[in-house]
Amino acid sequence: MAANSAIEWTEVTWNPTTGCDRITPGCDNCYALALSKRLKAMGAAKYQNDGNLVTSGPGFGLTLHEPALAQPYGWRGRRTVFVNSMSDLFHARVPLDFVRRVFDVIADTPQHTYQVLTKRSSRLPKVADKLDWPPNLWMGVSVEDADHLYRVDDLRVVPAAVRFLSCEPLLGPLSGIDLNGIGWVITGGESGPHARPLEIDWVREIRDACTEGGIPFFHKQWGGRTPKAGGRMLDGVVWGEMPKLASA
Repeated sequence: MAANSAIEWTEVTWNPTTGCDRITPGCDNCYALALSKRLKAMGAAKYQNDGNLVTSGPGFGLTLHEPALAQPYGWRGRRTVFVNSMSDLFHARVPLDFVRRVFDVIADTPQHTYQVLTKRSSRLPKVADKLDWPPNLWMGVSVEDADHLYRVDDLRVVPAAVRFLSCEPLLGPLSGIDLNGIGWVITGGESGPHARPLEIDWVREIRDACTEGGIPFFHKQWGGRTPKAGGRMLDGVVWGEMPKLASA
């Protein structure tokens, strides 16, 4: 079944794969790694086998979950679905055929809108023309600082209905960011006991670029000790703009 999500820009999460590993500074305080440890301790089935064993290394084992592919067919109504909140669908260890099967499920359930997010953007140009992109699939990349702006260029080659950026945790300015071909931008600060600070001017600069380009802008959180510690308001406004849902 889908899990209700506390993430402000989605409604539920769906994890046909679990597991990942650190590849970038944005992963340093990974919520999924911490959450997987708790889920394993609680007896959650997806986190009990050896493939999902959490170790002291740089991540937790990537595992494909075949039964999860059937889950969306049983959902009622319309949902906004974050795909792989506990993994990365474009991880090198996820076979392209499995990605195709996930896309097939998305295409078969057009009443829902699916959001896929990756840090492994270099795989996108290699496989974009090998996949059929359903109109209810939004494809995004994480961009936490200027060193990773190349991910935006990788994303631009993808023929997704909506291409979006998740600038969370935002760890530095993205001055001069090119939003050509981008349909949505999310910003956010890091949360947890080791949260790194978020400068207001970094967010203002991105908001202003979105406003100038007519691009929906969503500020998720300032972060801090807890996700809601700093609130969401930017210059007196709660920014929660989103693209039009495919299922609307």
